[in-house]
Amino acid sequence: MVTAPLGLTMGEPAGIGGDIALMTWAGRQGRPVPPFVMLDDPQRLAALAERLGLKVPMRVVAEGELASVASLFADALPVLPVPLSHPVQLGQPDPANGAAVIASIDRAVDLSRRGLLAGVVTNPIQKSALYATGFRWPGHTEYLAHLAGLPDDGTVMLLEGGGLRVVLATIHLALKDVAAHLTADAILHVARVTDAALRRDFGIASPRLAVAALNPHAGEGGAMGREEMEIIAPAVAALQAEGINAKGPFPADTLFHAGARAAYDVVVCMYHDQGLIPLKTLDFDQGVNITLGLPFVRTSPDHGTALSLAGTGKASPTSLIAALHAARSIASRRLGLSCD
Repeated sequence: MVTAPLGLTMGEPAGIGGDIALMTWAGRQGRPVPPFVMLDDPQRLAALAERLGLKVPMRVVAEGELASVASLFADALPVLPVPLSHPVQLGQPDPANGAAVIASIDRAVDLSRRGLLAGVVTNPIQKSALYATGFRWPGHTEYLAHLAGLPDDGTVMLLEGGGLRVVLATIHLALKDVAAHLTADAILHVARVTDAALRRDFGIASPRLAVAALNPHAGEGGAMGREEMEIIAPAVAALQAEGINAKGPFPADTLFHAGARAAYDVVVCMYHDQGLIPLKTLDFDQGVNITLGLPFVRTSPDHGTALSLAGTGKASPTSLIAALHAARSIASRRLGLSCD
């Protein structure tokens, strides 16, 4: 069995990360979760628990005590201290606390790579607050790739929820820029990493990849765009030549209904909303963001910091709970263990 706990990072301290972490621990008997340790400021968590009216006893642990987290978890929330520089004003990110946010991520990754954590589950960050501190990466995923010694585009973002998995050939681009940045090499990279991860981390012996078209009606033979003919179809043919079970390009408007979903294990989408709209429509509350291609396990709730909900008790921990279970499942498979 996996004996190391998961590490849950601080995320933006002015957002809902602390809320959903505390709610997850407080509700663990009704909705069991894998043991995790918070990499956070214990004082801010205690104050937040009091504000939320949650009884969450905490146990501050040191690095050498991580192996005992599983036994501690039943009676207290284990916290590996990452002190904040400034008091937190809920809903108002403070760049002065940016160093602690990054330190939480760094520490979790380091501990995971050394085998002291089974994996990293990241609470949402407020990128604008980090940019003010000189943070130069577009987001979590690119920063984690940097920590792993990979290029920014060396990993793949997989979103899972509602019986659907999607990966993205382009991510955070304005829609008007997608066609110019879409390349066969990008599609090949995403598909190769996804195929390998579905085998290793999801236990799918022969993954089925559906590749979405970019244009309406898959370009209508070139009448509505030539990207399908010149970029996507050649990439699919190259993948098939490598032995990867990829098919397409398929018109996106007929790719996400129940019957279509039964025919594949993942959709390679050409741009952000092409994948995220159907996934969040199917299961808005339980979506999970999983980073493929890293040498350590990383998952995250598929939502943002929700600053307006911080400290109100109205945030839902459902996506975080799903992310914790996904991380534990992947960690077990990497060790060759049953996930039951």
